[in-house]
Amino acid sequence: MASTISSVPFTGTSEQEAKLKEIIASLKDVPGSLMPVMQQAQDIYGYLPIEVQTMIAEGLGIPLEKVYGVATFYAQFTLQPKGKYNISVCLGTACYVKGSGDIYEELKKRLGIEEGGCTPDGKFSLNSCRCVGACGLAPVMMINDEVYGRLTPDAIPGILAKYKD
Repeated sequence: MASTISSVPFTGTSEQEAKLKEIIASLKDVPGSLMPVMQQAQDIYGYLPIEVQTMIAEGLGIPLEKVYGVATFYAQFTLQPKGKYNISVCLGTACYVKGSGDIYEELKKRLGIEEGGCTPDGKFSLNSCRCVGACGLAPVMMINDEVYGRLTPDAIPGILAKYKD
C-alpha cells in the first residue's frame, strides 16, 4: 500500500495550481474525467501528494477517498516525489546473482531511504526494477538514463559523488 507521507515537503507553485484548476474546469462535466485529470496532475507535479488529491476531489466535487483509491490502485500513479536523480537498481536474476542486492542495500544505507523513497533534499530517489536489458554488465543500476555496470558496493560513493551538484 502506498504511503501519503513524504519526507519531501510539498512545494507546488501557484502556476502549477492554476494549470491544474484549468484542467479540472475543462473536464469537470465530462463523464469518466477522474483518470485524465489525475494523469495530467501527475504530469504537472510529478506525483500526486495529498494536497493535489484534495484539489482534484474538491474541483471535481467527489470524495477525496475516491481520488486516493484510484491513486493507490493504479501503478501509473505515485504518491511519492521523484528525486532529481532517480536511481533504479536491477534486481533481476542475472544482476541479483552477481550482487545487486548488496548494491541496493549500500544505496539504501548511504542515502538513508527505502524503496520508493526520496532524500529529504529532493536530490535522489531509489527504486528497484527487474531488468534493464544489460545483463552482460551485471550487476547494473541506472541513474536517470545513465547505466552503471559491473558494480561493487565500493563503487557507490564515487558514483553518488558525481551527482552532488
